[in-house]
Amino acid sequence: MCRTHPIEAAAIATLFGSLLACVAPAALAAPVVHNDESLASDRPEAWAMTWVAASTFFTAFGPTPSLDRGRFAAAAELGAVPRLSADDQRVGFNGVKQEDLNRSPVFGRLRVMAGLGDGWVAEIAWTPPLEIDRAKPRDLFAAAIGRRVLDRGGATLSLRAFGQHGEAEGDITCPARLADVNDPVRNPYGCRAASDDRIALDYYGVDAVAGWSAVGWTWHVDVAAVRTELAVDVDALTFDVRDRSRLTSRSVVPWIAAGASRALDARWRIGVEALYVPLDVKRGVGAARRYDPFATARVQLRYRFD
Repeated sequence: MCRTHPIEAAAIATLFGSLLACVAPAALAAPVVHNDESLASDRPEAWAMTWVAASTFFTAFGPTPSLDRGRFAAAAELGAVPRLSADDQRVGFNGVKQEDLNRSPVFGRLRVMAGLGDGWVAEIAWTPPLEIDRAKPRDLFAAAIGRRVLDRGGATLSLRAFGQHGEAEGDITCPARLADVNDPVRNPYGCRAASDDRIALDYYGVDAVAGWSAVGWTWHVDVAAVRTELAVDVDALTFDVRDRSRLTSRSVVPWIAAGASRALDARWRIGVEALYVPLDVKRGVGAARRYDPFATARVQLRYRFD
């Protein structure tokens, strides 16, 4: 009978132990599910995605500015993000599961406008990746190009094409405060850890802006059609199962914005604006369609480089 040398036996044992150490974590890893769906625009999940995107809509904030070729202006703007009720946050699984959507109370961006000549003005905007309540934007950029097609007697009409690309992330489906909470009332879906969810906030569209001057202010009304191409990538550990589902929603929605701006001096201008986005939603299987719009107010401070 062949006898294994002690040194060989130790080497085999070491190799077996190393293989077991590598295989064990894979064997014990949580199973992964991919419940990917393309959602109708009035599904609760799609409504919530569009509602979040609406807070970032790249409105004109007034008539296209008169900027000669090579001239620039810069602006900072801030808009309120309305809080949703507990019922409005019940959007997961077609209106059954409550998602933690009330995060940042504001949305802001920085803009730069450049004159291209012949009345054309290009804009580019960026939202800083500031984290608020464990949620933050990532590489969120917007751009637009437009010009005035009418400018007569204090009345203007501007046309513009615009778009946005980027995403936001946060622990929405499984907030950190519920991680490993054993109370089935507080944690009915068994969140084991904070999720790492991401929403793609991509859209493009066109708008028309009517403007006029009165009593020292420049007033405007902005009407747009927006094609949204939204997606949510879920990464949540629930009941020892990792949910890696992807939900997508594509739709065309309008907006209407109205506001006014006033020059503070030759360079500075301040403006305010109200934004309204009509949205519909069916909360649950067989439920009637319900009108549930997005509405907010914004403020902008602009500086002109002359």
